Amino acid sequence: MEQIVRILDIHNVTHNVKQFIVEKPEGFTFTPGQATELSINQPAWEDQKNPFTFTCLTDEHYLEFTIKIYSDHPGVTNHLGELEVGDELILREAWGAIEYKGPGYFIAGGAGITPFIAILRQLHQQGAIGDNKLFFSNKTDQDIILADELKSILGENALFTITNQKDSAHDQRRIDEAFLKAEVQDFTKHFYVCGPDPMVQEITGILTKLGANADAVVFEK
Repeated sequence: MEQIVRILDIHNVTHNVKQFIVEKPEGFTFTPGQATELSINQPAWEDQKNPFTFTCLTDEHYLEFTIKIYSDHPGVTNHLGELEVGDELILREAWGAIEYKGPGYFIAGGAGITPFIAILRQLHQQGAIGDNKLFFSNKTDQDIILADELKSILGENALFTITNQKDSAHDQRRIDEAFLKAEVQDFTKHFYVCGPDPMVQEITGILTKLGANADAVVFEK
């Protein structure tokens, strides 16, 4: 079912990521980690649907999307960056395979953090963060989405890795087999993986090789 929702607010999160606060239709529900297909309610844009993840808590009176703006090529994400408060989006039903199934390791690359934002916020609200850990890879320091909030939620259990900035104070390893062998203490826990497709395929393969239960590795198929 399609519903038209108005943009209530827009915030800059990083140099190329924006947070969109939009109206929440009565009775609309989603599970933290889920996404929906959005399009822009303007001529020539209504049928161009792209998947975006909800990043707000489920009990908020609004919906929130944290979206990377690709301004270097024309398309929905570029045009989203040009929208203003009062413009409208077309919202569809929630879907997705990523949801919280139990304690473990969240592994994200770039904008792949977005499904985990709502999950981690919900766990934090419930006082249930426990020993969950986050490994979050980005090219540069300025690419890290919601760095301060993630650190405040997870403390020392948030590990940021930077792969393309030599003067970064953060860890500079790639999230590869050597990294996972060094940083994962328990391969029987759950693993949540999201990022560019090649990264997801590589990491899920490595996790299975290192002893993770395939059913406990959660990613968008």
